[in-house]
Amino acid sequence: MALKIRLARGGSKKRPFYQVVIADARSPRDGRFLEKVGSWNPMLAKDDAKRVELNNERIQHWLDHGALPTDRVLRFLSEAGIVTREARSNPTKGKPGKKATERAAEAKQKADDAAAAAAE
Repeated sequence: MALKIRLARGGSKKRPFYQVVIADARSPRDGRFLEKVGSWNPMLAKDDAKRVELNNERIQHWLDHGALPTDRVLRFLSEAGIVTREARSNPTKGKPGKKATERAAEAKQKADDAAAAAAE
């Protein structure tokens, strides 16, 4: 059975609250889980101690038994010092896409043509 340490959403509309749970990878996001090991309240301030609460002992137990954390949970675990998370780098993320590059080239061409027509 493939286990995941992931978030299960709770709370009302536009007021999210998440439980950090151990669940089978095939079960739905808010569905069946094996154990609740923490919580995350994104509505609290980032420096609030109750924003992320984790049961480190139980999380370590499940990690030893092969549970894999999702990306967001991995961030929480690395901040708590339970696991180490590699820094990610995507240098092409900030570059404009193909269409935007074509539009920019077209706009530059029109500006150059207008400047050439004004110079004549």
